[in-house]
Amino acid sequence: MYVGILLLKDHRLLSAAALLDVFETANRFYEEDGDPKPFAIDLLYQSGHDAPDFNGHTPKAANDTVDYELILIPSFKHDGIADAVKDNMPWVPWLKKQHAKGAAIASFCTGAFLLAASGLLDGKPATTHIDAENNFAKLFPNVELQPHAVVTEKDKVYTSGGATNTFHLLMLLLEIYCSKKVAVRAAKLFSIDLDRNRQTYFGTFTPIHDHGDVLVKQTQEKIQKHFSSVNTIEELITDVPASRRNLVRRFKLVTGITPIEYLQKTRIEAAKQMLEQSRCSILEVMLESGYNDLKTFRALFKKTVGMTPKMYREKFSGQMV
Repeated sequence: MYVGILLLKDHRLLSAAALLDVFETANRFYEEDGDPKPFAIDLLYQSGHDAPDFNGHTPKAANDTVDYELILIPSFKHDGIADAVKDNMPWVPWLKKQHAKGAAIASFCTGAFLLAASGLLDGKPATTHIDAENNFAKLFPNVELQPHAVVTEKDKVYTSGGATNTFHLLMLLLEIYCSKKVAVRAAKLFSIDLDRNRQTYFGTFTPIHDHGDVLVKQTQEKIQKHFSSVNTIEELITDVPASRRNLVRRFKLVTGITPIEYLQKTRIEAAKQMLEQSRCSILEVMLESGYNDLKTFRALFKKTVGMTPKMYREKFSGQMV
């Protein structure tokens, strides 16, 4: 089967290399077993954007002479994703034609932005890098964003979450187009834990401050400074020259969430950092991050992060041995 890997403008080199490596590895498995290789892999670029040789492959200009059964969209560099999507819009008509002819299309990490720009994700579930979810939701409101998901699929359109979640989608594709045996063999080779079902705990709450709304920025700064002591919107807007209704409306328009949701995310992010970097007890972390009920704190933390505070500390405290 023909597999096309897109060499986008401003694609993440490591992402494209991972896609190529996994499918070349599957080919090698078959060769080692004395069977013909299942995949004919093409690295594709748009005319006018020549691409250099890539790991022994000479890239080809995308055209309509080959009907691909599977097309892979790597991630973008994290800076300027919106501009990168604009630069890569010439891919959109080609992607639509290929999908109409029966091609399955899979995007990885922030590659979902280009796939969504094609309209092929409208009305379908999708995931992307956990830290890009707010930007994605604003740009593509017709897509059913599932930011916690590791992998999504509908109508032969696939997406994966950020970074190493790429490999979870790749293993799924190997299972679909090869076999479960090949997928497990590859997972062992690449040291992939196949039981991951959420990517929430990899996220970092990094709100935007350069949005130009002075009142919203003032509220953000107040939350950041007093997150452990304020509990209501009324406390937040004590010295903010705006009504409660107006502030909530403007705040959600700019940040994508309400002030109270922003406060909770700020608190949970503070708790995560304390669990990673300090030896404070769970009770001390709870109190320092603004909560006073251990049961409530654990429930909110698990709902937001996808695991309990204890599990999070065990995973990210840096104790590798």
